[in-house]
Formats: sequence, structure tokens, C-alpha cells
Amino acid sequence: MTVNKLQLSEVFSQHLDKNLLRIAEKVQNSERLSEEEGVLLFEKGELGFLGTLANYVADNLHHGKVYFNRNFHIEPTNVCVFTCNFCSYSRLYKQRDDGWELGMEQMLDIVRKYDGQPVTEVHIVGGVHPKMNLEFFCELLTKIKQHRPELHLKGFTAVELDYMFRKAKLTTAEGMQKLKDAGLQSLPGGGAEIFHPDVRQEICADKVDGDGWLDIHATAHRLGMHSNATMLYGHIEKYEHRIDHMSRLRNLQDETKGFNCFIPLKFRNMDNDMSHLKEVSIFEDLRLYAISRIFMDNFKNLKAYWPMLGRQTAQLTLAFGVNDLDGTIDDTTKIYSMAGSEEQNPSLSTEELCDLIHAVGRRPVERDTLYNEIKEYKLDDATVA
Repeated sequence: MTVNKLQLSEVFSQHLDKNLLRIAEKVQNSERLSEEEGVLLFEKGELGFLGTLANYVADNLHHGKVYFNRNFHIEPTNVCVFTCNFCSYSRLYKQRDDGWELGMEQMLDIVRKYDGQPVTEVHIVGGVHPKMNLEFFCELLTKIKQHRPELHLKGFTAVELDYMFRKAKLTTAEGMQKLKDAGLQSLPGGGAEIFHPDVRQEICADKVDGDGWLDIHATAHRLGMHSNATMLYGHIEKYEHRIDHMSRLRNLQDETKGFNCFIPLKFRNMDNDMSHLKEVSIFEDLRLYAISRIFMDNFKNLKAYWPMLGRQTAQLTLAFGVNDLDGTIDDTTKIYSMAGSEEQNPSLSTEELCDLIHAVGRRPVERDTLYNEIKEYKLDDATVA
């Protein structure tokens, strides 16, 4: 529902808890919420209230536009030296016969497969393989750029980068500069999980901590590179852990302005060491997206990663502050399908994505990685190229 300031006041003034009413007033006046107010939204905010506020913010920013890009993934390996309890994707190095390891030419063949197609981005992310080091990936990036110079190279989580740099005995700044010189242009947001050490110790104790993740992204921003930010929710974390995580991202965004978007990622419980935990409901998914939009006031873009949520739930998030559905993902990325997501073979054509967005009265806009608009697709377009 699209509402203006006057309508917000009329909707909320009669029956709201006074603290929630104060939050609504602050949102109308573009005032930043405190961490305490963020927790209160989780504790007391009803879905309709949260959705109305989130839509108000999103509509003022984007006027009904929903973004997507044409991208594909390269997943070099699912062999990993780390043991994250929530992960269904990776295989330990000693169990590498159960996983996959792509060679240089195999990955370049994936790039060549898209020759002549209007993709704008390749997303490179995978496990932390001890033999796929910094030099290996610099060579890969260079070869991709030589083959297709206009393709935007987004790659490597902070977890992968931290391991690469330590193994190469380079500082974060030195390692990031080396990758940038080889062709890397931006970072995905993976590996953030939950920053708070109490949670991180339980779910992913052996990989880079929250401060390290933030430092890597801050370093990339200082080098003129942009990145995304994520949060893994719906496992053992409490509301205050979610808000602490968002607040740390919000603070860094104040400093660097280098984040393109925020991407909440739902914990999926199939075939991992946390399978005993029940997944949160769609109701909670929608509340989380709405609160993210309200609290993360300096993140212009909020993305629902449809291969993880499923396309129908992702479509619902467009009524709760979301303005980006990621991309066509024109391949078979396995990170969430192996964890039990609804999308076992995640691929949508541009036409299917546009239909999904049009169906809820929004305006599909193709973008590049940095949110430069390429084309808006009108409802009466005869075909979608």
C-alpha cells in the first residue's frame, strides 16, 4: 500500500502503543531509529504496521521501481577449510572427493557460454580451498577481463578474502589492491552471518570475525570498490543480535557510503549441523524485511534473494520494503538449493522476472551492478528481450 505522511498519521494515531507511534513519527520525519527502537519493532511491531512503514520508505526512495540484473554465477569449489554449523554447501578438504573443484579452463568455459548474451555481471563465490590462492584468482580475473572487458566482476566473500590474504602474507589493503588490479570490481556480501561474537562463536567460530568482515569491506570501499552486505537470520540469534548487526553496517555505511544494498538471508535447515532448528515462518521473513527497510536508513536498496526465499515469497517482500530481486541467476547456483530452499534449479528469464514484478503493481527495471538503470520494462511491452 502506498501512503503519504498525512495518511500515515491517520492510520496510526488512533490505536498505537505510544512508543510505536513515536517510531512512526520518526520515520515520517526521516529521523534515525535507535537500536532500542529497532528491537522494539521486532518485539511489538505487527505485520501491517511494519509493512506500511516499510512501503512508505521504499516508495519515497524508488517510486514503485523494482530492480534486477542479468547475471550468472561461477562457484569454483565447495571444498572448504572452515566448518560453519549452518552450512549445507561445503565439504571439508579431507572429504573433497564428495565435492567439486573447477579448474581455470572450466571456469572460463562458463564465461564463454554467455558470449553474445546480454549479461552484465559474473558473481564468483565458493568454498575456501587451500590450493585456490590469491595468485590463482588474480589469474582467473585477468583472463575473464581479457575475454570480456565489459563484464562486471563481483567476487569473493570476506571469508575467502581473509584466508587468501593471510596465506599470501599480505595486509588487507595490499591484497585488495592486488585483486582490484587484476580486474575485481566489487564484493558480494556473504560471510557476514551475525556479527555478534556470542552468536558467531556458536555457528562459525573458525572463520573471520565480525570486525574482520567489516574491515575488509571498509578497505574495499576506500579503494573505490562497492560491496553488498548480508545477514543470516532465523537460527539461534535474538532480536538484539539482528539489530546490533544492522547497526554496525549502518555505521560503516555512514563512514564509507560503499554498500550497494542489504540482503537478509534466511537460514535453511536441510543437511547441516543445525538441522534440529525449525525454520522461521514467512510471517517472520516479511517482518524482518520490513524492519530492515525501516532501520537501515542509509541503505537505499534492500534485496530479497529469490533463489533462497522462493519466487512467491520474494514477490510478497515487495509489499514490505524490498526494491530488488537480485538477478536472472541464469545457472544452477547451489548454495541454497543444497540447504533445502524452494528453488532447486534457480533460473528465471527476464520475462518471468518482469511478470513477477508487474503482477504486484511494481515497475521492473534492469540495472547494472552499481544500480545504474539500463531499461524499464513496461507492462505493455510485446516481448521482453
